[in-house]
Amino acid sequence: SQGIREKGMDEDEQSSDPLVREICRLIHRKVAWSPKLEFELKNLLRNLKPNQVSAVLRTQPDERVALNFFLWADRQWRYRHHSSVYLTMLKILSKTRFCHEAKRVLRLMIRRRLEISPEYFGCVMDSFSRAGQLMKALELLALMQRIGIQLDISLCNTTVDVMVDGNKLEKAERFVERMRLIGVPPNVMSYNGLIRGYCEKKRIEAAIRLIEDMPRRGCCPDNSCFHTVMRYLCRERKMSEVRSLLEMMRKRELPPDRDTYNTIIHSLSKHGHSEEALEFLLEGEKNGFHIDRIGHNAVVNSFCNTGRLDRAKYVVDEMLIKGLTPDVVTYNTILNGLCRKGEVDRAKQLLKQMHKHGCKPDCVSYTVLLNGLCRFGNSDEAREMMNTSVGWWVPDSVTYGVVFNGFLREGKLSEACDVLFEMIEKGFNPSAADINSLIQNLCRKGNANEARKVMEECLRKGCSITVVNYTSVIHGFCQNDDLDSALSVFDDIYLNHKRPDEVTYTTIIDALSRRGRFDEAIKMIEKMLEKGLLPTPVTYRSVIHHFCRSGRIKELVDVMEKMLSRKKMKTAYNLVIEKLCFLGNTDEAYELLGKVLRKASKADSKTCYVLMKSLLGKGDPLGAYRVGCRMFKRNMVPDLRLCERVCRRLVGMQKSEEADKLMLRFVERGRI
Repeated sequence: SQGIREKGMDEDEQSSDPLVREICRLIHRKVAWSPKLEFELKNLLRNLKPNQVSAVLRTQPDERVALNFFLWADRQWRYRHHSSVYLTMLKILSKTRFCHEAKRVLRLMIRRRLEISPEYFGCVMDSFSRAGQLMKALELLALMQRIGIQLDISLCNTTVDVMVDGNKLEKAERFVERMRLIGVPPNVMSYNGLIRGYCEKKRIEAAIRLIEDMPRRGCCPDNSCFHTVMRYLCRERKMSEVRSLLEMMRKRELPPDRDTYNTIIHSLSKHGHSEEALEFLLEGEKNGFHIDRIGHNAVVNSFCNTGRLDRAKYVVDEMLIKGLTPDVVTYNTILNGLCRKGEVDRAKQLLKQMHKHGCKPDCVSYTVLLNGLCRFGNSDEAREMMNTSVGWWVPDSVTYGVVFNGFLREGKLSEACDVLFEMIEKGFNPSAADINSLIQNLCRKGNANEARKVMEECLRKGCSITVVNYTSVIHGFCQNDDLDSALSVFDDIYLNHKRPDEVTYTTIIDALSRRGRFDEAIKMIEKMLEKGLLPTPVTYRSVIHHFCRSGRIKELVDVMEKMLSRKKMKTAYNLVIEKLCFLGNTDEAYELLGKVLRKASKADSKTCYVLMKSLLGKGDPLGAYRVGCRMFKRNMVPDLRLCERVCRRLVGMQKSEEADKLMLRFVERGRI
């Protein structure tokens, strides 16, 4: 643990290196990148040592940003990554589902003929495992053998974990048996992977049998094997079985230690079994083990999550009696519990008590309190508290986000705008989602022009503006019937080097069609298809609704054929016929029936039923009869009761012959 602690300190020192911090600053300004900025970054890159490049990668809050920087640096002239930098990048990706990107990094190493150890392959396997691609993960073993790298115990254990995570426990068992044959004897971690697999399959007896059998296999179990089983038992609240395991450990001369009790306490707390967690905490201390502040905090958090603040306070009082001073995490947990229950006044009192006990509230403490105020409609008070923070605490991006969203919930959009721009001035860029929330709220109030100004100001200040933000503004103008402004914003998308998506085009097409500007709507549809974008079901429904309502059936059929040539929609003409029937245009609907009867599906039967019913309602039973006959020709059976109604109306019109023919079809198919 000392080595891990020293490594963590080294990484912290590297992250605070001035050169590393300057590189990170330039990366974060990517939205406002210019050739000058990129030139500056290139010059800095050549002065970086491998450990500094690794620090830059680890410092990035988003793995994709780290990967983009890694690949950008790799393309630069007279620069090549050290193998340790590749390992850092792979370790970052191993915690994500970006498996193909991880494999790309690995292949770069192979192409550059860099020295590769099994650890590199293990990272890529972890990424494939997280993405749920078990077979792709296992294919890496074959790739490794092809380039002459031998399996080691670390990679074998990773393989066992990947198989267990991929729900292939039997395969993992066979692999562990084969490990000895290939000269890599299984160790405790190998068997621990199997034990975890048994627990996830609820095969606790098999897990315990494996622990008992491990000495015979040449590997004695350690406490971690028992801890794995205990975690599962704690999750299921099986306390008697946990105590049986503790007794088994004692019999095997593996007496429970502080880690054992910490494992039980944290597992019970995590799954909401607060009382049992407290019971084991007290038992551990009674047996002479010092349960640290982290263990106590876990129990406090568990009580707070279940709303039992009195019990959480009891644990804190016990900590004070024992001389274990609660830290800021302890108090923040209780603050959060109080604020969730709406007891904001008690939360304020607790902040004062923190000072009394020598614990200075941090940014999280105040952010939790501000969130409580905002949740219960006191965003103005929250903002006032945030503005008087000088000398006490410094608000961060989360704090501003809490107050910003509080004003949005209360409908105070002017105040929300002020907080947003104040946030930007402080150097915290709001997310595109936060900006979109404000834009949508402004548009709902009819302030589309204000929404556009907000978006443009955010763009000018270097915030990340996406096509979703543009689409929201366009939708706002369309709702106000201000199509010229909507089209102007649409043009701005291209001017700012963005690409409208299907939703953007559909919004414009719907607005043009609603205003009767069908020629422009058709041109917009054609433009969308030219750009390689595919119409969505919403696009089809919008076009069908407006064109049918205006009686532009020929143009509708022409434009739909173009749309269907790019992306099939099986029920497109069904929607057209049903919409025409709803509007009473049964003649046009009947003319399109042939396009529906080609498939003879259940949806087509429903459409024919709607058309027959509409024809009957318009006093045209003969037309309904023709639809029924065409259905029989396509091996579709119309609704019997509806056809009986059609026959009665036909008889009333002296069309008994047609009525008899229709009923005869049912007899021939054994339906009568």
